[in-house]
Amino acid sequence: MQSPPRQVVIALFDRFTALDAVGPHQVLHHLPATEVIFAAERVRGVPDETGTLTLQARAAFADVPRPDIVVVPGGPGQADQMAPGPLRDWLLAADQATTWTTSVCTGSLILAAAGLLAGRAATTYWMAMPELGRLGAVPRAERFVFDGKYVTAAGVSAGIDMALALAGRIAGDDVAQRIQLAIEYDPHPPYQAGSPASAAPEIVAALSAGHRFAPR
Repeated sequence: MQSPPRQVVIALFDRFTALDAVGPHQVLHHLPATEVIFAAERVRGVPDETGTLTLQARAAFADVPRPDIVVVPGGPGQADQMAPGPLRDWLLAADQATTWTTSVCTGSLILAAAGLLAGRAATTYWMAMPELGRLGAVPRAERFVFDGKYVTAAGVSAGIDMALALAGRIAGDDVAQRIQLAIEYDPHPPYQAGSPASAAPEIVAALSAGHRFAPR
């Protein structure tokens, strides 16, 4: 009898960041014998943080109780997911059976608020690092971090890197490299401003001004 496909569930909530969810989706759906599902508290279209893009959650959390892999994106709507509610309840139950529980950007704050990253090395969006520490994780300023079955990615685009590294752990380096080539992931950014370490101080200050994770 053929085994059922590996199930990857990407959790959606209002005002998520689109690339946090779509980047890992683009990578992980290439894994052999894998089904990638967008899920939310109910079947519906879920708007991203801009309100201009909607992803269709084709499953409710109750429909996918035992995924092999969970991906939790971040985004401004993350703040509303920190307290007990449908996403946290599902996440805590699903995590008991997952092979991998992962996040992108401030999605790690959701994992940490649920108690899943207590004492674990993790990363997040660069301005949210202090909050990650306050929630009990051990912040690491890295593109992605593995700690046991928990895998966290830094901000937004780092979800692609995390997903490729995860693909390598699951299916081997050769498969992961084929996926990388298939999506032609060969970044050569026109500016060296992709991290607070490389961006000019005035750029860092301008972006930090008024951001809810910036130090007060």
